Amino acid sequence: MERPTPAVKLNRAGFSKNDYVGSPSTLCKGCGHNSVASQLIQIAYELDLRPHEIIKLSGIGCSSKSPAYFLGQSHGFNSLHGRMPSLGTGALVANHTVRAIGISGDGDTGSIGLGQFKHMLRRNVRMVYIVENNGVYGLTKGQFSATSDEGAKLKYAGTNPFPGIDICMEAIVSGAGFVARTFAGDAKQVREVIKAGLSYRGTAVIDIISPCVAFNDEPDSHHSYAYGREHEQSLQEVGFIPAQDEIYIEDYDPGTTQLVELHDGSRMTLRKIEADFDQSDRLAGMARLERANAAGELLTGIVYYDDRRPNFAELSELGETPLSMLPDTRLRPSAEQLKAFLAGYA
Repeated sequence: MERPTPAVKLNRAGFSKNDYVGSPSTLCKGCGHNSVASQLIQIAYELDLRPHEIIKLSGIGCSSKSPAYFLGQSHGFNSLHGRMPSLGTGALVANHTVRAIGISGDGDTGSIGLGQFKHMLRRNVRMVYIVENNGVYGLTKGQFSATSDEGAKLKYAGTNPFPGIDICMEAIVSGAGFVARTFAGDAKQVREVIKAGLSYRGTAVIDIISPCVAFNDEPDSHHSYAYGREHEQSLQEVGFIPAQDEIYIEDYDPGTTQLVELHDGSRMTLRKIEADFDQSDRLAGMARLERANAAGELLTGIVYYDDRRPNFAELSELGETPLSMLPDTRLRPSAEQLKAFLAGYA
């Protein structure tokens, strides 16, 4: 007797969780970016999102491959290096009713795309802007990135003499009203922070410390967990990275710290923002980030929140109907109108 096939559980939008998956990941096993993609699938299912109402955007880098691994039925565009904010701005001017999820990296945002990033925040374009931050250029074999720790040492890159850019600090200074940091290994916190970002009216910046298992594996790094010992370096050189389990941590109380043991035996200190922390105080958020950096802690949670500023679509008075759905007669002058206009220059 055949067993009955279990019924597929659908959400209120009529989709199963499988409807939100994408292509199989080609990233390294254990990469924190894969954890983020998994959480985005779960979030979309739990929030009853309709895939055709989502647009995924990315630039260049390991992080920018991530949108291929979730919401396979959604619209998506992989832009030039650092140019995702401009692409997203244009897309959301054309149709401001869709939800946008931008996936970037520490190089894509903190280096070549820093100017674009800051101007998107000035405009307050409605987008969840996720930075999968591992403090290294993993796609091009492990150079220091703009967010690498000052004094960090890498086998082939030497010692980093420059201070790292703090994505959260840059976002607050640039006018972002939603700024958060989380850790890819804290699945619950990642889910909840992104859910909050999706409900925000403007640009929600989420800096996710997303460990790289191939590079930046020094014990004192705040960005990644090292997977390789010295005898495993030859495997890296031929491009093969051993599979490892992703790192997960148990939930912990606000205001407390948690030590996370990494693959190489080193440990990372996480601190969750205090429950009584005033997230609406811009200067307090910046000061709290500075204290955490000075203490060598990775501050997680929503650092700053202020939803008073109108977003770009509201300021532009785009109206209810998206520009992409208006007829040509509403978008372009008629031949007679154009002729009359040009006649004024005769």
